[in-house]
This record gives sequence, structure tokens and C-alpha cells, in this order.
Amino acid sequence: MKNTKIIQDLEKLGIKGNYEVVYNPSYEELYQAEVSSENQGFEKAELTESGAVSVKTGIFTGRSPKDRYIVQDDVTRNTIFWDGKVNLPTTAEIFGSCKELVLNQLAESKKIYVVDTFCGTNADTRLKVRFIVEVAWQAHFVTNMFIRPSHYELENFGEPDFTVINGSKTINPNWEEQGLNSENFIMFNLTEKLQIIGGTWYGGEMKKGMFAMMNYYLPLKGMASMHCSANVGEKGDVALFFGLSGTGKTTLSADPKRYLIGDDEHGWDNNGVFNYEGGCYAKVIDLSEEKEPDIFAAIKRDALLENVVVNNGIADYTDGSITENTRVSYPIYHINKIVLPSKAGHAKKIVYLSADAFGVLPPVSILNEDQAQYHFLCGYTSKLAGTERGITEPQPSFSPAFGEAFLTLHPTMYSKTLIGKMKEHGAKAYLVNTGWNGTGKRISLKDTRAIIDAIIDGSIDNAPKTQVPIMNLEIPTELPNVSTGILDPRDTYENGSEWEEKAKDLASRYIKNFEQYCDTEEGKRLIASGPQLQEQTI
Repeated sequence: MKNTKIIQDLEKLGIKGNYEVVYNPSYEELYQAEVSSENQGFEKAELTESGAVSVKTGIFTGRSPKDRYIVQDDVTRNTIFWDGKVNLPTTAEIFGSCKELVLNQLAESKKIYVVDTFCGTNADTRLKVRFIVEVAWQAHFVTNMFIRPSHYELENFGEPDFTVINGSKTINPNWEEQGLNSENFIMFNLTEKLQIIGGTWYGGEMKKGMFAMMNYYLPLKGMASMHCSANVGEKGDVALFFGLSGTGKTTLSADPKRYLIGDDEHGWDNNGVFNYEGGCYAKVIDLSEEKEPDIFAAIKRDALLENVVVNNGIADYTDGSITENTRVSYPIYHINKIVLPSKAGHAKKIVYLSADAFGVLPPVSILNEDQAQYHFLCGYTSKLAGTERGITEPQPSFSPAFGEAFLTLHPTMYSKTLIGKMKEHGAKAYLVNTGWNGTGKRISLKDTRAIIDAIIDGSIDNAPKTQVPIMNLEIPTELPNVSTGILDPRDTYENGSEWEEKAKDLASRYIKNFEQYCDTEEGKRLIASGPQLQEQTI
């Protein structure tokens, strides 16, 4: 009976054919379909010794931001931040043309997977999202990544709030005349409440697509929508970890001493912090049981590996020959210490994670209220190889709210909602560099974990401090269990003038980047909280 209703829904969308519908398949059904001899190429999954299956995502091993469009119409014209870089406009006509291509592709399928999920833990703010895909492992991916409704909730799911139609085998032959970037497309129509995908097999387009939609709806209701991981201690103390891919959000929030709320996407309302997702999506390049035991242990049956080299059933996490952006998705309950449902109280500690590839930022800086706003709007890090198509080596990047690629409103909207929550609940912010220093080596995970411990337990606030010039940051001079000689980045260089030269270069980039916010009195006021380029000596 349920499948009959689903087929009727698909036909209403325009997917008419002789396909079999698989509705909210179990993990066992997905596993059998993934390893079936009928599947070849990118549809085929490979079983690994851990019990997880591994798949390839083709030429797209990361998101394709230049192929992402939003229909500009009466709903979006005055709300979406049309920056010409992240939120690219398209017309309802072009969307309709691409949608027809996807629908025709799916209509020819033998089997269509329909997965109904929730995006958001709280019933009053979550989106009911329906995913329509023709590839078993893509159904597996969204089953992992989104919140799985109970049998009762599925029976009473009703009409979805948003629908994602993934036609990854579809290409658009008309892209040039339509003025698009390529034959591939990721498009959103907020009037139809629909996302369509063509040409890319990368699962992250579905995950981040819905994050972008939550970033649209929630701030307009006064809630903070955040690209961060979150955990909570025994006493209910909540910490947030902001950062782009590769900065340590997933790793640092999976803390054996604390309980995981979620690893990537959260909201903050009047009741506290809540997760959007039902799973985790971790980078696994150079993963080891010793360094990241929780993530390593989570890779078992029902986990899904992406673009990992597998030799005779053994996953080689050191091999980045396919991409540096090797990934695993798994249900959140694969982590032992979690909060269910995935929510907690108000945050007290806010950690901004920057992977500074240029060796300038201190391992940790203590931010005042204005600095918290300044550095949130800047969102400095280095884009690491593989997270986006075409990124092959670290590049300096300023990503407002530590998530520019997923922001649908003006960056100041996210700053306003977050800083408002921080003021209301007395939260403090810290800037943590998980990147490199003057030794040419990355700051060790051991030292970073000890720094996070000092932030969580408050010992950092009582530590002796000094000021780092140029970058205009206050730092502790010693912390428990942190290696000596690394807290001041100048001490990691043989010649302090080398750090000063690099710092002036980075400071100039900060200053240049922040000019976009200086058309308001608030923005002008915050300039004093950022790096300063007066003549200084060290």
C-alpha cells in the first residue's frame, strides 16, 4: 500500500515508467543491492574486511560549487545573498529543462530508491526530506547522514517539505546555450521546494544541499544555523567546533571524555543546540586506530567508504591516489558516546578551527567579544586538497561563518544570530590553529586535544598570557600537557623575522578580505579587533 502511494507521488513529479520502487530500504537490502553482480562501474560497492562497503564517485570526488544554482524568483529574489560566487542564479525555465532531463533518466530506471528522512532533531523546525535516487549506495549515504524516522513516523510522514531528485547519470547537453558552467548541475527551486542533481555522483551534494536550505530557513526565524560539530560533557556543558573540511571538526568532537551531539551541522534555538543529521561524514586520509580510535571503530558494517583505495578487501587509508578527500559516512550510533536525541543545552565554549598552512596563527588564541565576531565573519583557513573539485594544494581561504559555500543569506545574518546567542548565554570563543607552524610540520593532534581540554575545563582562562603582534591575538604561554615552545608561533621559527614577514602577508589578506563589511558602522568598529599592520617588532 505504501509503495503504491509512493509510485503515485513519483508519477505526479513526472517520473513515469516500469520501475520497481524500494521505499526506505533496510541496511541489509542496501548491502545486497550494492554488492550485486548486476551493478558495475560507479554503482558497484566493494566489501572491505571491516564490514563496511567502499564505493567510487567518479570524477567528482568533492563538491562542484561552480555547477550549483538557485532559481531566482519572487521567493528568493530579495532573500538569497546573490554574491555571484556561491549562490548563482538561474531561471525557472532552465531549472525546468534540467528537471525534465533528470525525470526522464529516472523513468528509464529498473529500480528507484525513495528514502524519507528528517533534517533536524527538533520536530518544530526540522525539514521532512524525501530523496529519490537510482543508485543503492546513494540511498545508503542519505540513510546514514539524515535522521531515520521510526516506523510510526514513516507511516505518518505525509508530504515532504523538500524533495531531492538525484539523477547522477544525467548530463545536460544544452548547458552552453543556457549559460551554465558545464553539463553537470546541482539546482534548487525554493518555490517548488526541490533540489535536482545531474552529472555528479558525489553524495556530499545531497548532504550539503539540505544544509544550505536549513541555512536559509532557520536564521530567518531568528535561530543560529551553524557549520560546526558539537559535544557535551557530563555536567551538560556544550562546546561547538566551527571549521571547514579538514580542520578537525569531526575528529575533535569525537572526544572519549564527552558525548557527541553531531559532527557537522547544527542549529541553536531557545532550548539549546541541536543536530541536523543522523550520521557523521569523516575524512579518512591517513586515518589510524591510534590517532582517531572512535572514527576508526565506526568503520564497520553499515558504514560507507568513498574513494578509498582497497586492496584485496583491505582499505588503505594512506593512499590518496584517487583523492585526498577520502571519506566515510556512518550512522551516529556507531560512535559509542553520543546523545540521543541529538541535542543538548546552550553552548558555553565556541572553538573556531583554522588549518593555517602558512605557519602564522598560534595553536590557540583567546578571543574577546568583538574578536569573536570579526573572526567568525572572516572564517580564515587553508582549503585543503580534494575538498572541492580543482583544489590540489592548500590555498588561503576566507569563508564567512566557516561555511561560505553553504550560506544562502548574507554572512552578517549568521554572525548576528550566533553572536546574539553567545551574548545571551555567556559563551566564550577561541581560535585554534590545527594547521602548521614554523617547523614545517602540522601541529600534532595530541597537542590540539590538550588545548581543547584546557578550553573545556577553563584552565586556559587562568593561564599566563602574552600578546602576539600583527595578528593582534592574546595567547597563553603555557598549558597542561601541551608541548613547550609551540604556543607562541614565533618560537617555532629559527629566525623570527621569517614569521613576521609571513604574518604581515596574512594580516594584509585579513584586512583586504574584511573590506566587504566596512560599509556599516558595525563593520568599521570591528576593524580594530583584527590584524594590524603598523610597524611592529618582535
